[in-house]
Amino acid sequence: MTHTPNTFRSLTEGWTVRALNPQVAPEELRAAITAGIPATVPGEVTLDLLAAGLIDEPFDGDNENHQQWIGDVDWQFETEFEWHANGQTRHDLVAYGLDTVATVMINGQLVGFSQNYHRSYRWDARGQLRDGINTLTVTFASSVRESDRREQELGYYPHTEHHAFNQLRKPSYQFGWDWGIDVANAGMWREIGIDSWSGVRFAAVRPLVDVLSDGTGVLKTTVEIEREGEGRVMTSADAHTQQKPVQVSVTIAGFGANVTVNGEVEYGRNTTTLTAVVPNAQLWWPIGYGEQPLYDVTVTAGENAAEWTGRVGFRTVHVDTRADEIGRPFQIYVNNVPVHARGYNWVPVDAFLSRADRAFYAKCFNDLVESNSNMVRAWGGSIYESDEFYDLADELGIMVWQDFMLACAAYPEDAGTRAEIEAEAREHINRLSSHPSLTVWNGSNENYVAYSEWGGFKQALRDDDKPANAYGYGEKGWGDYYYADLFPKLLAELDPTHVYLPSSPMSFTPFVDANKDVDGTMHIWDVWNRVDYRKYADYTPRFADEFGYQAPPAFSTLTRVVHDEKLEPFGKQMLVHQKAMGGNYKLARGMRSHLTPGNINDVSYNADGTRNWLVPTDDWSNIEDWHWACQLQQAQAIRFGVEHMRSLEPVNAGALIWQLNDDWPVVSWAAVDYYGHRKPLWYASRDFFAPRFATIQPRVSDKAREDKSWEGVPVAPDHLELLVANDTRDSWTGTWTVERRDFAGEVLASQTFADVTVEATGHVALALDEAVAGFGDVNGEILVATPVAADGVAGAQFARVICNPADVIDQRLDRNPFEATVAVMDDGYDLTVTAKAYARDVFCMVDKVDQDARIDGGMVTLLPGESVTWHIMAAAGLDPAAFIASNVLRCANDLKIFV
Repeated sequence: MTHTPNTFRSLTEGWTVRALNPQVAPEELRAAITAGIPATVPGEVTLDLLAAGLIDEPFDGDNENHQQWIGDVDWQFETEFEWHANGQTRHDLVAYGLDTVATVMINGQLVGFSQNYHRSYRWDARGQLRDGINTLTVTFASSVRESDRREQELGYYPHTEHHAFNQLRKPSYQFGWDWGIDVANAGMWREIGIDSWSGVRFAAVRPLVDVLSDGTGVLKTTVEIEREGEGRVMTSADAHTQQKPVQVSVTIAGFGANVTVNGEVEYGRNTTTLTAVVPNAQLWWPIGYGEQPLYDVTVTAGENAAEWTGRVGFRTVHVDTRADEIGRPFQIYVNNVPVHARGYNWVPVDAFLSRADRAFYAKCFNDLVESNSNMVRAWGGSIYESDEFYDLADELGIMVWQDFMLACAAYPEDAGTRAEIEAEAREHINRLSSHPSLTVWNGSNENYVAYSEWGGFKQALRDDDKPANAYGYGEKGWGDYYYADLFPKLLAELDPTHVYLPSSPMSFTPFVDANKDVDGTMHIWDVWNRVDYRKYADYTPRFADEFGYQAPPAFSTLTRVVHDEKLEPFGKQMLVHQKAMGGNYKLARGMRSHLTPGNINDVSYNADGTRNWLVPTDDWSNIEDWHWACQLQQAQAIRFGVEHMRSLEPVNAGALIWQLNDDWPVVSWAAVDYYGHRKPLWYASRDFFAPRFATIQPRVSDKAREDKSWEGVPVAPDHLELLVANDTRDSWTGTWTVERRDFAGEVLASQTFADVTVEATGHVALALDEAVAGFGDVNGEILVATPVAADGVAGAQFARVICNPADVIDQRLDRNPFEATVAVMDDGYDLTVTAKAYARDVFCMVDKVDQDARIDGGMVTLLPGESVTWHIMAAAGLDPAAFIASNVLRCANDLKIFV
């Protein structure tokens, strides 16, 4: 849906942009940027400079470093447009996205100011427009210098990264993040134009749904209007219009329903609420739990028939946070059914958002759907996403966790900042509340943890004569006003139908750690930053909404932008594309004891006494081996963590990985790189996010707890269990057979569980006998659990489970465990891999052959004699043998070179 009125005319032609302080730019560019260059609107100045041939590709090499001057320039955009009176009464200049601090003029006369990237602006422009040719000028102050200026004015407020992003209402990530390029841009990133209208227009439309116990759908639509005479001194005609009642009509249609209700906005008022009832409403469900029926809603108002159109889905949402014997859960219920949330955090699809269209968004949502995700988190250092984002989520059944845009910082609470944050919040609550995919509103990202744990967030006021505030005498506000006061009040007023929590992570028991695993939601970042990924198993996350592990992008993506003379992990350009502190050191350390010898805490010292986190086994002479090992490690680490979490269902109610996507080519936590290549992690997530899922995990028996438990000391697991989760609304009955096998495929022991029934949204634990779970040779044996449904269908949506009791580094894996063939097809190539021995985590890096190639499978483990065939979509005429070269077709086995 779009809420741009049909009376709006976008101004996209004839724009130029010039620098007002060209002295900060490289000398050779000053003349050109002073004279001005063509500009694209919507767009961003960096893209204009690129199109004019004045700068090189921003993502390439170390160009980021050479282009920092762009963020220090004040840029002025200008265009001429023709305008004539068309019989309408009001003519507003409307800007849907200005980046960020801007002065707007028509014909040299001031129209208005902006200082918030996250909101739109509307100004009555009747006094500035003239019949014929008009000039529109938009002048942007440098966001970098403006943030510095405001920090001097308002004082220091703690923040991550190196710019004071929290001083401006501009997306935090645009100043650089630990995965993001630093491109503090300027421009009109969304449309700007003239909206000509008469009578009334819609200022807001909020259709909110409910479902009664008998299945009746209730649609309550609140309408807010603006009358044409508002915003200036009224004439007698204006006053007459202001006092007239305005007729309003709401129609909801679809799935056999066609209901219209009529009402009016009374004179002297600007709002009304109309209620429509839909008997036997079709329910909207998250993907995997049911269908996603969307009803069309049309709202009209006034004699000139102002119109708003959108869609709604009938469903209820609530979250259970009631204390239990473990702590407090965060269990989402949709239509009173517990839903296990599986998915990813989302960062902007491009560092330059003006070039992200629906097709770009559709590809990313396809990545979500095909990975078996059912939830996505719109993170608070980003943007309130486009209409395309929420429309796709509605259509595909992807639940949305929506942050307000405040992340990883303390935020000023001065009157100006309060007003801007309230304006943006009101706008987006109005815009988004009708989407059935919207499930959770979240006040901030990590700001409660930052205040309590990061240090420096508790600050005294600058002088003693300032009054005490809500946090105690003399303490400087840090943003809690927004999370604890403003947002709850706005949601109670505008959208009382959704769940709200003040911050993520968030514990719901007073006086406990804000990031406590057994209480509410948590982020897990000691894994990756400080400890081995086995640490995941020490947590009991009720809902882990942020955790991740890094890896490089696809090899073609990496080499497309990194051109170091010797391609190695610590090359100059490589490190420009690695934004995490010590990121490539952490990659090397994290692989120890899993893929390479040694321990994660091993450390040596250089000749100058500095710490050298690299041991000789981390001296990757073959960059392609390093690349593969990093990608494999990312997949194995997150697989370990998520399988542990899902084994705890229903105690664990959700896992959202950081992160799905990248906004530029970079070494990051993403599962899919900037150019759309799916990393091994993505293929692993397709398996461990399956709605019907099983895993073999260590568990502690009741007897062990009785015999060995000391107060406060965890008891070591004493047996293995097959844990089966059915996150669907249909029960499953069948048989599970668990076998202990050696790498040659011989069955050493077997156990069968017959007539296993897993109820809808249910879970079953099956203890394994010692004969099966008692490995004779952990480095040469595995467990294989195979399901057969009661109707005889193998699996019936449950996948086979393979349990490796040892890490790759310890297993006696055959280094060449498979044979492969490639057949040329009309639409690509078919790759068939047949295992001669146990082949662990087979993956084909098709992008090394063709950077645009895609493949429909990956990260498959094969037992001896098994085969798999994948289809490769790639250019015609390629050498088929290239897809089975040793540096393209990989598996965990081939990393045994480090032993």
